Amino acid sequence: MTEDSPQRAMSKNDIEEALLATLPLSQRLALAYAPSAARLPTLAVFALDTRLAGLLRHSKEPMLAQLRLAWWRESLERDASEWPAGEPLLAALRSWNGQHKALSALVDGWEALTGAAPLPPEALAQMVEGRGAAFGALASALGRPEEAQAAATIGRKWAMTDLATRLRDKNESKAVRVMIAADDRRRPRVSRSLRPLLVLHGLAQTRLARGAEKGAQSPAALLKAMRLGILGF
Repeated sequence: MTEDSPQRAMSKNDIEEALLATLPLSQRLALAYAPSAARLPTLAVFALDTRLAGLLRHSKEPMLAQLRLAWWRESLERDASEWPAGEPLLAALRSWNGQHKALSALVDGWEALTGAAPLPPEALAQMVEGRGAAFGALASALGRPEEAQAAATIGRKWAMTDLATRLRDKNESKAVRVMIAADDRRRPRVSRSLRPLLVLHGLAQTRLARGAEKGAQSPAALLKAMRLGILGF
């Protein structure tokens, strides 16, 4: 299976413009706090997560979603030199300098959600771990391997909080909320290059607390995002 894309090189501006348009508002806000050197690698992982979510959302049959996810898993397991030109997301992932293979865990996490509802807690936990692994891998890709565990913790916390507000099945949502209640790990502080992850989790917390998507767009939520993005706490 392949994805159709024009065979041409893309500039950094072209890549960013194409991918930013695909991101939800919370991720665009979080990305605004990324330093210049961290912006494209962070955009890449955000865009990949969004792309995989869209594959599930727009696939009428689980098998079709699994086939599309398999294409991404296979692509991530290959060297970047083997990727086709013209696909903005793959172009952005080149900024990971060969460390993109660790993102296969994110594909596995999304694939765990292709089962029949209600999904078992084990499937939801795999999704949480997949997002955590992706954020941990981002830390390494940004040259901060010593912060990989902290970034993974933030990723897991964000995954649980985000899922709790987006899962439609009441049993699934309840299972994730149980996971949140049992999570006794404090949100770690991270260096400036990883603060977009803090912002993303903070916005998801506000959305969960207010029970509505607009909760993450309130003045209080935006002030919280600014505090996390600038100060890191």
